[in-house]
Amino acid sequence: MRVLLIDDDARLAELLGGYLTPQGVALVHAGGGQAGLSALAAGGFDAVVLDVMMPGMDGLAVLRKVREAGHRIPVLMLTARGDEADRVVGLELGADDYIAKPFSPRELLARLRAVLRRAQPDTVAEKLSASGITIDTGSREAWVDGTPVELTGIEIDLLTALLRRAGRVVPRAALLELAGRGDVSVGERAVDVHISRLRKKLNDDPPTRIRTVRGVGYVLARSADEP
Repeated sequence: MRVLLIDDDARLAELLGGYLTPQGVALVHAGGGQAGLSALAAGGFDAVVLDVMMPGMDGLAVLRKVREAGHRIPVLMLTARGDEADRVVGLELGADDYIAKPFSPRELLARLRAVLRRAQPDTVAEKLSASGITIDTGSREAWVDGTPVELTGIEIDLLTALLRRAGRVVPRAALLELAGRGDVSVGERAVDVHISRLRKKLNDDPPTRIRTVRGVGYVLARSADEP
């Protein structure tokens, strides 16, 4: 595993490198946002660990540029403990997970392995379809009414969970777990953010494909014109 760490904390980079190298992880450190973007452009990385709080270009600005450039590489954000606003914005911009500082190198390694597992194609690929939406679980590609749509990793996982249960209400509190994201510790507000972004990308406004069941969760209609 080759991981790019974008963080202005050189001591943290040294600590993580000392722990991760014997675990089979090659950590490359970039001390700022622009340096990180340059390193990422050179390619060869499996994942990015990105600090939110950096001087100059902060982590959220870096993440925005990464996704705008079309990079689908898994990104794990480092945020201040308890700062839900950064977590929600980061996930909205396309982060795959976050970890709050301070954290242990062991926890970081576990989360890196988890995001990489999710990024790998399924051993048995399948195509799921409902309400004009199709997902290929092998290639992790999605289409709406036959038109390709770009989704982030967590959006693909949430939509897959809803497709597999089309016509059934999925409780908001259980949605992350059913999507294989039980290790992502975010509140219900973050789930709502992802559903909102999914609706925009699926041209689902007003919602007819993914509907809210007030006080419970969400249901994906079997067909777009389902009452």
